[in-house]
Amino acid sequence: MINRRNFLRNASLLTLGGLMTGKAGTLQAATPVTTETTATKSLGLQIYSLGGELTKDVPAGMKKIKEIGYSTLELAGYNDGKISGMDMMEFKKIAEDNGLKITSSHVNPPTGTYTPENRQSIMEFWKKTADDHAKLGVKYLVQPGQPSTRSVEEVGYVCDIFNEAGKVIKAAGIPFGYHNHDFEFAKVVPGGKEAVFGRHNKGDIIYDLFLKGTDPSLVFFEMDVYWTVIGQNDPVEYMKKYADRIKLLHIKDRAILGQSGFMNFEMIFKQANENKIKEFYVELEGMPDGRSQFDGVKGCADYLLEAPFVK
Repeated sequence: MINRRNFLRNASLLTLGGLMTGKAGTLQAATPVTTETTATKSLGLQIYSLGGELTKDVPAGMKKIKEIGYSTLELAGYNDGKISGMDMMEFKKIAEDNGLKITSSHVNPPTGTYTPENRQSIMEFWKKTADDHAKLGVKYLVQPGQPSTRSVEEVGYVCDIFNEAGKVIKAAGIPFGYHNHDFEFAKVVPGGKEAVFGRHNKGDIIYDLFLKGTDPSLVFFEMDVYWTVIGQNDPVEYMKKYADRIKLLHIKDRAILGQSGFMNFEMIFKQANENKIKEFYVELEGMPDGRSQFDGVKGCADYLLEAPFVK
């Protein structure tokens, strides 16, 4: 799989306990879910969830994704006009031939530390990327990797770069968004040397500074609800407070949706519905029990198709 999470702090998994609990109720569908699903719900999938299981045979994988119950895709693996080595337009055709629509894409610039010296090269990267994705016809272009943010000043400079990237990408007709993991919920101080976790530590939460320091007309946010919980925060509270900024969701659990004690998806979807968030994407990390990633994304789809709170 594409390694875009090497900065995640695995130790944070131990800090939550029962931070967010609650199991979604289920409702038996009038028509059982079969391999050829007749679902009317629109489910999105981040293809990072499948990694090599998709890329080793893209046509067969796309067919399977559709049969499982997904209808939209968010891409990962973009590089210079290709998705995991395949021409983007060919990738799009295969998706559409199987009844799937590509609506979003995750892309990181080639550097994780933003400086005045590399600012122009970052913008050149985004212009090429935006032009490629405009041809692809995506509705959203999202950065999923957190740049270096060790102090209030460094966060402020990142926000400037985000705003400028938002202008470049908007010129191609695509909104620019940012996707969080857990480390955005660490705190920074003026002149600081590193970000720190913990409610007793002084400082400002990086994610809050991102929200305050970016222009709403140029930068939206795709909230990953699982990583928000792992970052010791409540996604529902953030959706209430920033209803005008959080436009997309990543729906995720420790593995298959609804099988851990971490996530209260009923409340998450209730708030998402109130906020009129129309699109979300399932994302699945590795399966801990040895089953395939396709088994995992099918389990996630089954959960969402059966859940009465998912519209």
